[in-house]
Amino acid sequence: MRLLLAGYFGCGNLGDDAILLGFLNGIKDSGAEVKALTANVELMMRHYGVLGVYRKDFGQVKKAIEECDALVFPGGSIFQDVTSTRSVAYYAKLVTDAKKAGKAVYLLGQGVGPLTGFLGKRLAKTAFQSADAVVLRDPGSLSTLQSIGYRGQPKVAADMAWLLPQYEIGEESTSFGVAGTKTVGISVRPWGKDKNKSVINVFSTLAQMLTQKGYIPTFIEMDKEEDGPLILDIAKTLGGKVPDIRNLSSPIQLQQRLARMECVVAMRLHAGILAATVGVPSFMVSYDPKVAAFANSIGAPAPPTMQGLTAQRLFDGMTQMIKDRERASQALCKRRDELAQLAKQNLHVLPEPICR
Repeated sequence: MRLLLAGYFGCGNLGDDAILLGFLNGIKDSGAEVKALTANVELMMRHYGVLGVYRKDFGQVKKAIEECDALVFPGGSIFQDVTSTRSVAYYAKLVTDAKKAGKAVYLLGQGVGPLTGFLGKRLAKTAFQSADAVVLRDPGSLSTLQSIGYRGQPKVAADMAWLLPQYEIGEESTSFGVAGTKTVGISVRPWGKDKNKSVINVFSTLAQMLTQKGYIPTFIEMDKEEDGPLILDIAKTLGGKVPDIRNLSSPIQLQQRLARMECVVAMRLHAGILAATVGVPSFMVSYDPKVAAFANSIGAPAPPTMQGLTAQRLFDGMTQMIKDRERASQALCKRRDELAQLAKQNLHVLPEPICR
């Protein structure tokens, strides 16, 4: 069977690429022929062994749709209009074009919303109503779909990133850190209408507090375009360079680094998920309901929101979690395996032989 995958792949976001890699791992024994829409055709082949189709070459995209048997959306928060309607409009058009060409469409692991405008809601509703099967990654996405008038009965499963290959901690990971000093990962992302001043203030202060307590605070770039400049702004606030993990090409590379960390303090959803896949607990910060839903799904403390957040509150929550880290890590590994089984339900809606 020939599959064309659609999502925000090869665009410099490690979370979206983790979704892709999880899906590919889930269907690795199916014999399916796979192509993926991407912003980086060369990276797609080099890191994932998948033929890429440049996502903005609409002639090539049309041809790829015509040549596939099914258009599959493996997941992500792509049906949203929080910044503009471009994202939801792009993916909704793919659904429309695929259905016009007589192709099956599968929307899997979808995190839907926020959808705030009339056009975004209408486009999303039409796309989901047109799909041959829909699977969501959390109950909040189901509520969002129902609120815009979607009448289907989709499954609620889990994010496809839970299907990433199990990472084994190797000798190369033991060198991360300095002289046995414990490392705390920090994942930030843009937030607010104050040009990120709140994020910069809270997380630069947190980094200072961690350093004073003997930890190495290490900033994690999950999205090259959005997170990188923000990390540099935090570094300027602290008077120079801060330890960071940037310019990675694959979520596997990030797993290797996360595996040796004491914990992660994360705004980004997939920073928390990737940490969980290697048994590292995360103290999440909620800027979106999907983050709170994730924390609940792994039994983590209810995350504070960015509104009114202080570095002291973050530090206190993180240190409380670390006190019982071993038990928390063991519980997390068990829950990780349960969520991987739940994520496999995304694949069950696909036709044979993929769903076998």
